Amino acid sequence: MTPARTFNWLANAAVCLLLLTAGCAPSAEHVLKPEVEFEKQIPEVIAEEAVPAIAQETEEPKAELEEQIPKVPPPTPAILALKFIPQDSTTYRLITKKQQSAKWTGNVPDDPDFESGLRIDRLEMTFTQQVQSIDNNGNAIAKITIEELKHHYETKDKPAMDFDSSQTKDQNHPLAKLIGQSYTIEIAPTGEVTKVLDVEQARAALKSSSAALQLLKPDEIKERHGTLVLPNPDKNPLQTGDDWSNIKTFYFGSMEPNSYGKSYTQKSYEKVYTLKKIKNIDDRQVAVVEMNTIPAPETAEQSLGEQTTAFDLSEMFNSTGTYTGRLKFNLTAGKIEKYREKLVSEWTTVLPPDKKRVKEPIVLILGAVRLYKLEKID
Repeated sequence: MTPARTFNWLANAAVCLLLLTAGCAPSAEHVLKPEVEFEKQIPEVIAEEAVPAIAQETEEPKAELEEQIPKVPPPTPAILALKFIPQDSTTYRLITKKQQSAKWTGNVPDDPDFESGLRIDRLEMTFTQQVQSIDNNGNAIAKITIEELKHHYETKDKPAMDFDSSQTKDQNHPLAKLIGQSYTIEIAPTGEVTKVLDVEQARAALKSSSAALQLLKPDEIKERHGTLVLPNPDKNPLQTGDDWSNIKTFYFGSMEPNSYGKSYTQKSYEKVYTLKKIKNIDDRQVAVVEMNTIPAPETAEQSLGEQTTAFDLSEMFNSTGTYTGRLKFNLTAGKIEKYREKLVSEWTTVLPPDKKRVKEPIVLILGAVRLYKLEKID
């Protein structure tokens, strides 16, 4: 591949991404006689007092020692699974953030292919989850009602949307029509959303608003309500130190608004959840779980619906990053109290000089942030 074609390919990749654990014994006659004579010389009172004294010296320290040994109760097993009660209602606040960036450093040519940029998509939603029914498999049909919504979106450092349903000025915004709208999901005790149901009525109320309709896509709904996956039934109950895992794959889209969804980079992680401790707080037991990750095998190509291509940057870029999380789970009620996970990833590559456009090496840094935060507020 010629240097010029290498430059063009890497520049295009940047655009796409933006848009990423001793002698013989004496005879009995010689032994017994001296002992009998010696015993007659001992006053009875001394003999009577000596025995209890000796017993006291040998028994009391043992009793005192036993009292000093702390009695440690056996570990409490924890069943980390959602509990469903018909008509039970819970309110949560959810915050998600997707951020991607590209930065060129060095002797950057004045060329559109070497343009730095940033894309931020932040969503804050308050919703009520009411259990409608429970099937024979223990899965619940839950009605989700959107109570409040904030959506901030900007691309290339310029805000394109800044909606807040609590503001009077935004009451006529297309996203305002989502407030009060409901859809139904089928959710397993593990937290996995298995089905999305009854979303058409909410979609019909939005008419042609693409931003609002995007929030009601089945994949978006599953991600919103099923990001945390608890252990399978055969893993429960868990003791402190036990863990479980599942795989998570991220897709990083193109930065250009007009090409968004057409070419994607991907990165897969094995999320390892470890039960750290169980605390008694007021009238409930709370499990504290920490999540760490290791790289998972990548699939060569996956079906992404409207997305047409998925590729990995690890062969072309040096990558660094962190992906961690923390869970507080109410074991008594079988509900999530708080869950947070955050991915921060960065890819770096050095481009060699090009005789035509680049006279000195320049560095391309691609970045991606993914944040998910869920908190029970009622």
